[in-house]
Amino acid sequence: MSRAEAVVDLAALRANVERLRDASPSAEMMAVVKADGYGHGLVPCARAALDGGATWLGIALLDEALLLRAAGIESRILAWLGTPDDAWSECVAADIDLSANAEWALALIAAAARGHGRVARVHLKIDTGLGRSGSSVADWPALVDAALLLQSEGVLDVVGIWSHLAYADEPNHPTVKKQAEVFEEALSYAVSRGLTPDHRHLANTAATLNSPQVHYDLVRPGIGVYGLSPGLGTGRAEQLGLTPIMTLHGQFALVKRVPAGHGVSYGHEYVTERETTLGLVPLGYADGIPRRATNVGPVFAAGRRRIIAGRVCMDQFVIELGDDHAEAGDDVVLFGSGVQGEPTAEDWARVCDTIGYEIVTRIGPRVRRVYVGER
Repeated sequence: MSRAEAVVDLAALRANVERLRDASPSAEMMAVVKADGYGHGLVPCARAALDGGATWLGIALLDEALLLRAAGIESRILAWLGTPDDAWSECVAADIDLSANAEWALALIAAAARGHGRVARVHLKIDTGLGRSGSSVADWPALVDAALLLQSEGVLDVVGIWSHLAYADEPNHPTVKKQAEVFEEALSYAVSRGLTPDHRHLANTAATLNSPQVHYDLVRPGIGVYGLSPGLGTGRAEQLGLTPIMTLHGQFALVKRVPAGHGVSYGHEYVTERETTLGLVPLGYADGIPRRATNVGPVFAAGRRRIIAGRVCMDQFVIELGDDHAEAGDDVVLFGSGVQGEPTAEDWARVCDTIGYEIVTRIGPRVRRVYVGER
């Protein structure tokens, strides 16, 4: 094993996709693979998701959509987070569906379509209450009319209308129903003006699992594809029938005995209470290990769970082993599926006061990805 490895189980990913498909049998599925497949690896995870039954791939950045095409992936791909200077033309040429939430985006997509002599596929996004991307309700009529004008010119086709939920991980929260109502109103207006989108989509992982009333034609699970829960309001991963697909391994670079009263790491925020053994693990915040894991981060080493001792540094952290035996090169598991007693990414999220999404997506390029379960 190298200094550090993130072992990614693609068979588990396929099983997660199948589980999510079972939860939404009436809708197509878009597997969201943004942010380098949530830190697991863009192309291997995209291929495994398609093998598992997804028919679309979702991506935030336009450049990542182009990477999927460059890898030979031919499925439908939606990219939704572009800026005015982004790769709109390249994406139109690569037959990638594009989202527009403002008239300037429609204009750029149309210009790219004219330049390539083709019809661009567009999804109009409405902000139904998340307050992030998407056209405001007030601006929606103008966006719809602009899209209709360009569609009549034959340079684009509005194939989708979509939005995103704010509280999907709390399925009984009143905003879920309210956002669905706003979405329906936006759809009705667009249809009344002459748009006939094939794909209406609102549901992320949490809504895919818990809110069938908003499945529409297409669901967009993200974090669930990788086996993590979208939030405590929906239950833990194992309760949802999902399996975490990443196991993060390090190894001891040094094991040594120290006396009682010995300070550990910067600032001596941890001091040994007795003579003990310390193990040094060459992983740190430059690899994505949260500095906030100081004195709380759980790991599995020398046969049982332990807690990081002292501050997490840029390249390393320390754990106390007591009198248990260990040697340089021995395996240390930071998180995995939990079936062998190791912590999970959700365990790390709780002690670091964050979410599982952040734990897995922040694992950096210095950690080698190793893929198992490939077909």
